[in-house]
Amino acid sequence: MAYSILLGAVLALLVAAVVQLLYKNFYRLYYSAYKLPPGNLGVPAIGSTFSLLRACRSNTDDQWFRDRIKKYGPVSTMSLFGSPTVLLAGPAANHFIFGNDRLILTQTRALRALVGRSVLALTGSELKLVRSALQGYLKPEMVRRYVCKIDHEVRSHIELNWVGRDSVTVLPTVRRLSLAIICSVVLGQESATIKKGLCTDFVTLGKAILSFPVNIPFTRFNKGMAASAKIRKAITNIAHKREESLLQEANATSDNDFISYMLILRSQGAHSLTLEDIVDNAMGLIVGAHETTSALITFMIRYLSSEPDILDKVTREQDEIAQNKNPEDALTWDHVAKMKYMWKVAMETLRTIPPVFGSFRTTTKDIEYQGYHIPKGWKVFTAQSVTHMDSQFFHEPNKFNPSRFEKSAPPYCYMPFGGGPRMCPGNVFARVETMVAMHYLVRQFRWKITCEKETYKRDPKPTPVLGLPIKLKLRPLAKNVQANTMDTETG
Repeated sequence: MAYSILLGAVLALLVAAVVQLLYKNFYRLYYSAYKLPPGNLGVPAIGSTFSLLRACRSNTDDQWFRDRIKKYGPVSTMSLFGSPTVLLAGPAANHFIFGNDRLILTQTRALRALVGRSVLALTGSELKLVRSALQGYLKPEMVRRYVCKIDHEVRSHIELNWVGRDSVTVLPTVRRLSLAIICSVVLGQESATIKKGLCTDFVTLGKAILSFPVNIPFTRFNKGMAASAKIRKAITNIAHKREESLLQEANATSDNDFISYMLILRSQGAHSLTLEDIVDNAMGLIVGAHETTSALITFMIRYLSSEPDILDKVTREQDEIAQNKNPEDALTWDHVAKMKYMWKVAMETLRTIPPVFGSFRTTTKDIEYQGYHIPKGWKVFTAQSVTHMDSQFFHEPNKFNPSRFEKSAPPYCYMPFGGGPRMCPGNVFARVETMVAMHYLVRQFRWKITCEKETYKRDPKPTPVLGLPIKLKLRPLAKNVQANTMDTETG
């Protein structure tokens, strides 16, 4: 029996070795006319995938990239998620990636299966069409209209989930807030069922984005697909009601929610997306927005707990803004524009713990970069955030120092929202949402981290392993901000 098992194991290893040898020889022969970047494709269909995922989930992804760059240089070949891939890193790579029309944004097979035909997974002319619609919906003039709605969601959330509590676990709590905000904007008045019932499903879907797209029971991908189906069904029901309502209105112009906005654009001939496509894009917008912003708010709270001087400056700024409006009035676009120091804190948080560590693209034709060839159809993965912690570009990169953003960062070295024409269309919305939420949290509370040694992992967004539990207490509000007599104790 033992002999049979040993013989089987030996045969399996021999077969694997032969397959890998044939795999490498195939690529070497097929691309013999190309000067491919250094590196290797590894085990067929697997390559470096598990190695990268382990690094992400153990919070060593930055070191993983640096080790690879040290070994092969800023341009290297590998295989990720079943596709031959070229890794690019550095400012020149960021410039090349975000300004090159021969590279189309693409995503993993898992993401395409999970969110369907959304902006997160479309390519080519369809991507340009949907991206244009999203940019129109999330442009500053439109976001101005959402500030009051965001303010209402934040105040309601804080009253329900923070006031009267002596402890809070930040990440899951802030996830509910972020989901409530983006759902109210994307889905409108009928978003209540999504906000209350599907927060866990959105988290499950998000965790499945970086997984192998093999639908085996109890795997991340399988759970993600089940969550996706549940979310899609709920949003489809809302979309059908919205479509029927708009059909009954002559010359409908109500575009206060994303689904109505897209349906109206379709009626005007601006696009030809089906209702199913619009639902997929509503899903993609929610998925893309709520995890990233909740991660940013969570880590801002973590940093401010250990930086009393920075918290003091933030508090003074926010108290002064509040002093110049009635307490009952919602924050406005102009108020958010005055939150300059707090936005620097947010930018420094995004530099040190970027919600997105890289992105995938696909070559539409053979291209050349720094003397190497990247064949048509290959994936290009840019580790865009590696520059964030490079001392060549940021002095003392491990130090949390918001004042470094009093001057502009070196070109293509600071990339939390991408860059150039491919900058994230939701960056203004994310800024408003974060500033409004932090305004009320900073003014009302002081907190202390329960577990100072708590680490975080990428799953795929940065995630504190315990969810960041904090001890919480109300802050005595200042009576005279101009005289600087407010209580700024950090508890």
